Amino acid sequence: MPPACGLPGAEIAWRARRPLASALPYALSAAAAIALPRPARAMHLADGTLPLGWAAIFTVAALPFVFVALALLRRRAEEDLRLKPLVAMVAAAVFLLSAMPIPVPFAGTCSHPCGTGLAAILVGPWMTVLVTVVALLLQALFLAHGGLTTLGADVLSMGVAGAFAGYGAFCVLRRLGAPLPIGAFAAGLLSDWATYGVTSAELAAALHGPRPFGQVLAAVSLAFVPTQLPLGILEALLTAGAVAFMARRRPDLVGRLRLANPDPTP
Repeated sequence: MPPACGLPGAEIAWRARRPLASALPYALSAAAAIALPRPARAMHLADGTLPLGWAAIFTVAALPFVFVALALLRRRAEEDLRLKPLVAMVAAAVFLLSAMPIPVPFAGTCSHPCGTGLAAILVGPWMTVLVTVVALLLQALFLAHGGLTTLGADVLSMGVAGAFAGYGAFCVLRRLGAPLPIGAFAAGLLSDWATYGVTSAELAAALHGPRPFGQVLAAVSLAFVPTQLPLGILEALLTAGAVAFMARRRPDLVGRLRLANPDPTP
């Protein structure tokens, strides 16, 4: 006779339900982990990081650069039909480079390569503004990196500050006779650090509350240092290597893109 035949009916039913009862807490935990919202680290500045008022201010500050860049793109594309494909290709490269987040403790954001120094060398800082808008918008929509309300702040730091700082360094060094890779190294380095300097200022301005702005700015900037200091040098090496490789394999592009004698008025 099976062991269960000697047990009362109630005990048999309880034993039959026991595996289900013991598994129920694990099932509920798994369902909660999947269904309930949970904090996530997002690169750039994520939605909710900035108060809406500050997000609007940064968006308004970035819009003039976007409008000027669009006007320049239309005008230059009429003169050079190869410009739009080149800008699209650079945008794809920036999208990939800036989609590699490294969490920054206590800053509410992430470090990542920017690619805007290389982009500014290849297509100029104004076109890099548009490149950044495209890359950041796609990342916000499809990768949950960054945000829509903070898009203006991210464009201002990465597409405006990063692009113009990198291009300015490249032009100055080339005018002083520095080799092409040295100019590219400086462009990659300063574009990266300028991006995070402006990001730190945006966070400090929007979130300092009763604390002094300078104190919060210093704290946020220091939070970026462990990741951004070596990452900026790495991006500088990447930019210098890419430009040196292009000059060696496609020297015709050096003349076409005016890398040998860059225009100081982009």
